[in-house]
Amino acid sequence: APAPKFPHRKPSPHRPTMPPPPASALPDELLEEVFFRLPPDEPEHLLRASLVSKVWLGLLSAPRFRPRYRDFHGAPPMLGILSSRRSNSVDEVEDNIPHFIPTTKFRVRIPGDTWGDWRYAARDCRHGRVLLGNETYQPVPLVVWDPMTGRRRELDPPFLVGGAHGYGAAVLCAVAGCDHRACHAGPFQVAFVGVDKIKDGEFFASACVSSPVTGDWSKPCHYSHYDEWSEPCSRLHLGSNSFWAEMPPVFVQGALYFKFMSQEDDHIAILKYDLGSNCLSLIDAPLAGSVLLNATILMAMDYNSLGFAHVDKFTLHLWSRQRGSDKIASWAQRSVINLDNLLPIQNPNKRFRLIGSVEGSDIIFVTMGLHIYEISLKTLRWKKLQKREKLCDLIPYMSFYNPQGKSDSQ
Repeated sequence: APAPKFPHRKPSPHRPTMPPPPASALPDELLEEVFFRLPPDEPEHLLRASLVSKVWLGLLSAPRFRPRYRDFHGAPPMLGILSSRRSNSVDEVEDNIPHFIPTTKFRVRIPGDTWGDWRYAARDCRHGRVLLGNETYQPVPLVVWDPMTGRRRELDPPFLVGGAHGYGAAVLCAVAGCDHRACHAGPFQVAFVGVDKIKDGEFFASACVSSPVTGDWSKPCHYSHYDEWSEPCSRLHLGSNSFWAEMPPVFVQGALYFKFMSQEDDHIAILKYDLGSNCLSLIDAPLAGSVLLNATILMAMDYNSLGFAHVDKFTLHLWSRQRGSDKIASWAQRSVINLDNLLPIQNPNKRFRLIGSVEGSDIIFVTMGLHIYEISLKTLRWKKLQKREKLCDLIPYMSFYNPQGKSDSQ
């Protein structure tokens, strides 16, 4: 006999429906293992994960997670680039925010207080901090800016060191033994080298360094000036008709290196500022004779030595400076690379220019026309960076992205 049919009863619209059973929550240790594998050069993944729930945000912004994430990935990625000089063909920007070009989906944080009337340009970037200066004012105002949090600190310039005819400056971590993976909000120091003309066209350089700055980053910039500088070192004679090559310095084994040029014969010299001995000295470049200014750069090589790169048309020459058994440092040519066999050259009538490097690596930045190439000299792998305007120099911003918890935003 067929089964009896029962009338189909529709569910009452007033009867509550039970939600599906919740998925079993993963332990924090397993979630962290998943988060560790999010690529650091794509910070949007960490940002999206931090927006899922308060629990995930708490894990990602916790002091326990950040150092372990950095240890898992090693060297920090490049999140963007800064430039202190742009081509004259580029129209002036309407605002006075430092010129930052993101190479990822990371966006810098701008402080809540205004930047004032000064147009800051990037002079140096290291360990997650950016050093800004304004050459249109004398003495030069300096600002240390943390693009990750938007906090900044203003420094009064060292009045005992000049700079009317050019200056160079660097920002450095002030913590001894730091691995520099998570110190962007910690104590820092600023080194300043100024050039002045005394008489008869003779130029002299002097330098000093600030005391460690450990002030309250949460205060507005105009309430947190800092003016504690060391005594200047002895002046160094640079000769006549010398000018400052406005490129950021490189930091190698406790010393800063700056590039100088002579207006008479386009000869390149290297100015060394030893922070330990507070002493300035000059080093000859491995090239003699006339050299184009934007055809050379200084590098901090991956094995902790000073490097020098020069491009001649499509050929890249690389030197490194090391001490021999006699404890005397000298230049040795390391490699010669034909860029025409490496990069897609569309216009052979144009030439390459060297505009920057990544400290502690073999990565350089080369430009031709409106294209910027990032090249690893070790693997000869390259990639093209997004580009909309012609830059004269490039300062990479290297940092891990830090999702901001409640305590970070205060």
